[in-house]
Amino acid sequence: MATGNKLYFASDFHLGAGSYENSRTREARLVRWLDSIKADAAELFLMGDVFDFWFEYNTVIPKGYVRFIGKLAELADSGIKIYLFKGNHDMWMFGYFEKELNATIITNEMVMERGGKKFFLHHGDGLGPGDGAYKILKKIFRSKVCQWLFERLHPNLGVGIANYWSGKSREAGLANEQRKIEEQKWLVEYSHDVIKTTPYNYLIFGHRHFPLDIQLSADSRYINLGEWINYNSYAVFDGVELKLERFEQQEQQQVS
Repeated sequence: MATGNKLYFASDFHLGAGSYENSRTREARLVRWLDSIKADAAELFLMGDVFDFWFEYNTVIPKGYVRFIGKLAELADSGIKIYLFKGNHDMWMFGYFEKELNATIITNEMVMERGGKKFFLHHGDGLGPGDGAYKILKKIFRSKVCQWLFERLHPNLGVGIANYWSGKSREAGLANEQRKIEEQKWLVEYSHDVIKTTPYNYLIFGHRHFPLDIQLSADSRYINLGEWINYNSYAVFDGVELKLERFEQQEQQQVS
């Protein structure tokens, strides 16, 4: 059984995005990372957009990702606790990973205390000022009615439509870097508001795709985990200190 004591946080793998070859390369890199942490990990927090699209039908899940999911199963069987956050690309997780990995599915935020430190965790979508259109869309997509209607579609059609939509959404984001910078500011502003009432030591998010570590106050830090298409970035907490790091980038082991 697992004997490690470290907490690992990562987000925005977007498995399935791009060509099959690129996604498989990214998946292989993630499997190597999971192998590298299994000896000292106690808990693993995968904070949304693990998949570029995910929908669980009653008897069907999207094909692929078998090496990644198999590695998660290995970690879970060894006693490492896994948390999966719903992102804006994979919000339609239901019971599959709970059953197969004994994972805890987080729909919105998670607050916790570890090693005397207070954590606020959220994928990061729909928080802070702005982005009103997406906030409305998020409510629609998360509604039981929308999920029931989508489930009525044959998987070949439903997944095809979703992959097309996901690709267009990602292209729009890449085409507007200034908007991405503004949305990062929204999360920082949101974090400042949160610590006015609860002094969290670490407020950790994904979603915005650029790794950042910002000191909000003497005792509070904003962490954005970045993504695994360009940065391979993640955070690790050893019980005393939290660091933002990169995997398989020897020239820059820590993200500044």
